[in-house]
Amino acid sequence: MAGFCGTLAGRARGECLRMPAGPARSIATLACKNAAILSVWAGLAAATAIGAVQLEPVQAQERITVEISVQNHSFQPSEVEAPANKPLVLKVKNLDATAMEFESASLRVEKVVTANSEGTINVRPLQPGRYSFFDDFHHETTGTLVVRE
Repeated sequence: MAGFCGTLAGRARGECLRMPAGPARSIATLACKNAAILSVWAGLAAATAIGAVQLEPVQAQERITVEISVQNHSFQPSEVEAPANKPLVLKVKNLDATAMEFESASLRVEKVVTANSEGTINVRPLQPGRYSFFDDFHHETTGTLVVRE
């Protein structure tokens, strides 16, 4: 099957077009794709070894934790702040005896938090602004996340 692929230059010239018919064609196509992927990795490894390419480790952004409680169908505090352009972790502690659903269209999140428990919601980095949220089971329960520079 290696004869179907040849080199990358051969692939560019269309040498992979001489494929068998039927199930063997699928196997030959997979072999061609794998050979191309391996040659790219080999080239990257060689370039890295001679110092032509320097790979830097990717560092995850620090997540900011924001804590909110729900008691007597009221968010405490009803307004919380967070820095802009940082990923957030919202920890919602439900102190009520009934379930609640933390929801926000502007944050694009919703999470059911059962009675007397805590829910964790991961939120993408946000631009400065005001983001409203509410308890979808008790619409009078509302709050705001204020994101500042």
